[in-house]
Amino acid sequence: MNFDLRFYLSLFVRRLHYFLICLAIGSAIGLTLATVLPPVFKASAKLIVESEQIPDELAATTVQTETTEQLQIIQQRILTRDSLLEMANRLQIYAARPGEVVKRLPADEIVDDLRRRITIATTGGSTRNGQVQATIVEVSFEAPTALMSATVTNEVVTLILQENVEIRTSVAGQTLEFFNEEVARLDQELATRGADILAFQERNLEALPDSLDFRRAQQSAAQERLSQVERDESIIRDRRDRLTALYENTGDIGGVNTPLSSQTAEQRQLQGLKDELNTLLAVLSPENPRVKVMQAQVAALEETVAAQTTAGFDTSPTGAPLSAFDIQIADLDGQLDFLNAQKRTIEATMEALRVSIEATPGNAITLDTLQRDYANLRAQYDQAVANRARAETGDTIEALAKGQRISVIEQAVSPREPDRPNRTAVAAAGMGGGLFVGLAVIVLLELMNTAIRRPVDLVNKLGITPFGTVPLIRTRWEVVRRQTIIFAAFAVAIVMIPALLWLIHAQVMPLDVILDRIKDKVGL
Repeated sequence: MNFDLRFYLSLFVRRLHYFLICLAIGSAIGLTLATVLPPVFKASAKLIVESEQIPDELAATTVQTETTEQLQIIQQRILTRDSLLEMANRLQIYAARPGEVVKRLPADEIVDDLRRRITIATTGGSTRNGQVQATIVEVSFEAPTALMSATVTNEVVTLILQENVEIRTSVAGQTLEFFNEEVARLDQELATRGADILAFQERNLEALPDSLDFRRAQQSAAQERLSQVERDESIIRDRRDRLTALYENTGDIGGVNTPLSSQTAEQRQLQGLKDELNTLLAVLSPENPRVKVMQAQVAALEETVAAQTTAGFDTSPTGAPLSAFDIQIADLDGQLDFLNAQKRTIEATMEALRVSIEATPGNAITLDTLQRDYANLRAQYDQAVANRARAETGDTIEALAKGQRISVIEQAVSPREPDRPNRTAVAAAGMGGGLFVGLAVIVLLELMNTAIRRPVDLVNKLGITPFGTVPLIRTRWEVVRRQTIIFAAFAVAIVMIPALLWLIHAQVMPLDVILDRIKDKVGL
């Protein structure tokens, strides 16, 4: 198939008005946008995250938040709805400039617009070749005026510094408050557990494991004393029986060598009670009930012995002199009464020792549980006190700003030139778009046209070889009408389209906002 360049050039010339109209529309749109779009100024500020001023080996802060995480938290706090609306009202970001009519935007649109215009970018902080790079934070804001751009940028920087200080001091303060409460709670529990242990020991003073060996020794000694008393009782009873039998048989006791004891039964009993009292005082407190009972018995027996010493006992209750036999029998009966009293006392002591010894294993387990819980609680208390000391140090570090902090390297200043739009590029883009659309329209019209326009089309489509061809000849009215339509299209492209764009920008919505929404919709 031969490509007929002359024919297609002629077609391009005949349809040149389509191309020029598209070019005019694209150029008008590009020039209008380049003229109407407001300037956008972008001011930037730089911050750096500095490490702790005091080495961790000497005093560590209690704020352990990672730098990246902390910056993300700060950014989210700054970009909250309430914070952005407050800043917009305070700085009058959306206030109308002189000679300009600005519709009040809804709160949601203000928040979305500010989040789009505020940029907080973080660089560094990663390890490269074994070295950690410094974390740099760049803050910028886009505004229609250079002063507003710098003002808002510096305000965002101030908010970042304030949020950083507030977060770190708040975390340190909450940590210290937690450990203060923990120490107070554990101290109260320690006091309660200590009181429980003391109360248990007082209730079971005679059955504690630490005196078990002593009580067992007491039990053995009491058993030996009981055996000795029983032997003495058996001997005295035997003497009394022999003495009675002799007296009944002979009526005389002179042949029996039974000298009177140097002490009466009450005196010997008194001496035994005093010995036992001294033994109890070596173990128990003078305030112990058993000691007090024993002391009362000693006092009563002392009064009896004193009365016997004063009155004597060599007479009978009727006042008649006693015989030697009666004196001997009375002495032996007194000794038996004394030994019986000693037996009862020793048996009571042995019973008390037996009960306390049997209760000791259970008391030992209970006491060990109480003391183990107390020791565990004391370890927790000591750890809490140590943690509180570290928390106090960390709180002091943050209060003095000696921990990790964010410092301003470069404040934002008013830019001299707008960041965008590039008006030359916008105008060139409009002209390029019109040029491309014009060519596309011509090509599309040619692809859609299936009419026979050349002799070769007759041959190819109908198989007819013509002798000659006559071109289409338009009347004067058709020529005038065609030229009018073309000139009207040029007028619309050059005049109406810029006017319509200006009207939309001034009365409906700024074109830059419309373009931003279109870009958001298509994901640019």
